Amino acid sequence: MRIAALTAVAFMVSACGGAATPHSTPAAGFTMSASTPPAQGDIDSFTWSIYAEPPTLDYIYAFDYPQNMILSNVCESLMRWTPQLGLEPGLASEVKQPDPKTFVYRIRGGVKYHGGGEVTADDVVYSLRRHLDPALGSYWAKSFDRVASIGKSGPMEVTVRLKQPDSQFNQWMATSAGTVVNPRALQAKGRDYGNPDGGVDCTGPYRLGPWRKGESIELDRFAGYWGTRAKAGKVAFRFITDPAARTNAMLTGEVDGGYLIAPDSYARLREGGKGALYFGKSLTTVNLAFTNLKGTLSDVRVRRALSLALDRDGFIKTGLQGVGSIAAAPAPRDAWPDQNAAPRGVKRDVAAARELIRQAGATGKKITVATSPIGTDVSLLATAVQAAGTEIGLEVELKTIAPDAYTALFSDPKARAAVDLFPCTYYLSITDPLASYSIFRSDGFENYMGYSDPAYDALVDQAIAEYDPAKRAALTGRLREKEAEQVLWIPVAEWPTSLYLSKRITGAPTSIAYMYYPWAADVGAAG
Repeated sequence: MRIAALTAVAFMVSACGGAATPHSTPAAGFTMSASTPPAQGDIDSFTWSIYAEPPTLDYIYAFDYPQNMILSNVCESLMRWTPQLGLEPGLASEVKQPDPKTFVYRIRGGVKYHGGGEVTADDVVYSLRRHLDPALGSYWAKSFDRVASIGKSGPMEVTVRLKQPDSQFNQWMATSAGTVVNPRALQAKGRDYGNPDGGVDCTGPYRLGPWRKGESIELDRFAGYWGTRAKAGKVAFRFITDPAARTNAMLTGEVDGGYLIAPDSYARLREGGKGALYFGKSLTTVNLAFTNLKGTLSDVRVRRALSLALDRDGFIKTGLQGVGSIAAAPAPRDAWPDQNAAPRGVKRDVAAARELIRQAGATGKKITVATSPIGTDVSLLATAVQAAGTEIGLEVELKTIAPDAYTALFSDPKARAAVDLFPCTYYLSITDPLASYSIFRSDGFENYMGYSDPAYDALVDQAIAEYDPAKRAALTGRLREKEAEQVLWIPVAEWPTSLYLSKRITGAPTSIAYMYYPWAADVGAAG
């Protein structure tokens, strides 16, 4: 689970093509696709666009799109996210749970590292324990909050003991939190590990090839891979930061495809005749995050009024080019075990919103909303908030923040001090709606507004400890009601994953599984 500034959003979303199947009730102009047509054969290579160069490929710092999109093909975790966003064994051939506070992982035998040697139980222990070292500052450390110990319990067996039951832990083992690397290579490279000069040594279908700083990263098919052989001999990731330039590269054939397409590029790619656009499950929502619950926003009636007055349809049509659906809650519908139980629809009611502002005595009071030239979707959402707030009697100031400083809103309280709310995109890394509501716990890293309620915290803990999916969903539903009652943020839109493929390739999954599933290995010749 992660919050990303609309830095990444500026490079997101695409349209339909291929064997598409209707899903949900999408806005006019796009269709959800369960998959792309399977590859018809091998291919020598393909080139993929990516909107930014990874700062590192060390798995404990792989906490955003660029790093994970590449590492998902190079490194592997104990469990694996499937293209359908399910969970299956990865480097662990089997996982058992003898009691609520114990997970026992049986490690696959004969799995080879790219640099030589085979995976051992000791390697798994070493890889997982790195997240527990505060000196390293793993971005995934929160996933190990309830871990008491990690140890070898057999020749190819690792046992994780918990301080308290944790229904999320095994799910996190399909992300970078569960990645296994070669300790010998990591220790040999030291601080250089994961950098252009240090490389990585893992077990995936591709091995890391040349990394040309500022230009590209290449992956080479690993002949010793234990699983299904990759269809392409080589994958080249090109760093293209400008969305228009990325679109041009796709239309000219300079690159063969990419995820995270900018909304402004949909029409050009659809009409270009060079390939196909697809949309798939993303577990992604566009939201407005509060930075504090003081001042004008301290009254829940003001927060509810803003939500009621916001023109979500208008934002989806303009900011997302019609590709998306109204978000009724922080957790996207595809995350719920029973999607019929997920909340649907938010009816705009400006008159009711204006009355709430009057009751709160907030007429004429000021709120400050962050905006940025980082992408039209950010600026348009901020403008929509300004329009909604003004219409119901608030004074709304837009504060422009430079693109390179916008991401500080997610990590630096001082950066957030000058604004009351800001546009953000939130995506889940596990298929569990509880992940969307855990962030509002008092000690949550993404609890930007400092919300604190012991009863809410206790309910989060109860839900985390519940292993039965249906019972956990019921507890999560109670959290949803509490969050909605307090309006802890404003959900705006659910946003599908976007994918573009040229006519020469096919096979890539349409879902956000590309973050932790070896998607490039499925890409091959289109015919």
